[in-house]
Amino acid sequence: LAAEPMMITVSKGFGLSLYASNLGDAKQLAVGDNGTLFVGSFRDGTITALVDVDNDGRVDKRYVIAKGLDYPEAIAFNDGSLYVAEDDRILRFNQIESRLKRPGRPKEVYNRLPGNSKKSRRAMHFGPDGRLYIAIGAPCNVCESEAPYSSIIAINVKTGATEQVASGVRKVVAFDWSVDNNQLWFADIGRDWMGDNLPPDEINKVELTGSHYGFPYIHATDIVEPAYDKPKNLKVVAPNYELPAHVGAKGMHFYRGSQFPERYHNQMFVAENGSWNRSSKVGYQVVMLEIQEGDVIKRSTVVSFLDGEFPVARPYSLVTAPDGAMYISDDLKGNVYRLFYKESAKNQSQDND
Repeated sequence: LAAEPMMITVSKGFGLSLYASNLGDAKQLAVGDNGTLFVGSFRDGTITALVDVDNDGRVDKRYVIAKGLDYPEAIAFNDGSLYVAEDDRILRFNQIESRLKRPGRPKEVYNRLPGNSKKSRRAMHFGPDGRLYIAIGAPCNVCESEAPYSSIIAINVKTGATEQVASGVRKVVAFDWSVDNNQLWFADIGRDWMGDNLPPDEINKVELTGSHYGFPYIHATDIVEPAYDKPKNLKVVAPNYELPAHVGAKGMHFYRGSQFPERYHNQMFVAENGSWNRSSKVGYQVVMLEIQEGDVIKRSTVVSFLDGEFPVARPYSLVTAPDGAMYISDDLKGNVYRLFYKESAKNQSQDND
């Protein structure tokens, strides 16, 4: 990386380049059918489209798709159109990649979200079943709240029919489906003010639709919330894996490319946005969680943006690029990075196998 070369650490064989900058508080990412990278914001209220015309790994053109929206962090792309969650509704920009210069007015496709998105963080993706999944966090640090808060719901955008897929979640802004079996996984960020090391952030998977994952009664596997008593008949699903407390798991993505070595294929990558409620900093990195037979067995750092106690970036969202690289958004400086595997190192690795 040309800028700040001594501050960012990348695993051997990988390279990291600055794909785009000056994107405000760059949050969630979505890639279009033609390779356009869309970036959602939170504070800035904008949606930006980035285009690499000559495929040299750096943006050549950028377009503002929308501005003045209410916290349009969560975005998703499907069937030629871009979907944007704005406070209490979801908008659709039809055939957006052919209309980047003049996007036109979006169409409202859903208007029953709780109108408190400033406090209730969200993420949104289309699932393998064609439905639009959106995670709606709790509007608090820890509290009892009514649905659809603290849940993941699936929406049929044609009919408006909804289904609660998971409940008892606190702050989910990271979820994806495994490549091997289309199972839904999500990361849940633990509550604050329980000390430096409690509670862990969670990695969960959905095996039974509608399951409860403990919030606000149980944090992680067995940490009891002192403020609320768990209902006696409530069955709680324990996490599949526990991350360190306060790492802030904001992005999750199963790598779907072939550029990285085979050991990375179809594995889970997590963007740890970093800690604020802690005496010393943790997170600020992209990790790979290795999954075997349905369980996470190992966590390893791929990119670290933490130089001592100084964060160079706060990784937020991850997505596979059309060429098999990986885009990483940074909500600290408003950058998008491109993680790639160096061809010479790749060939050398293959020769040694």
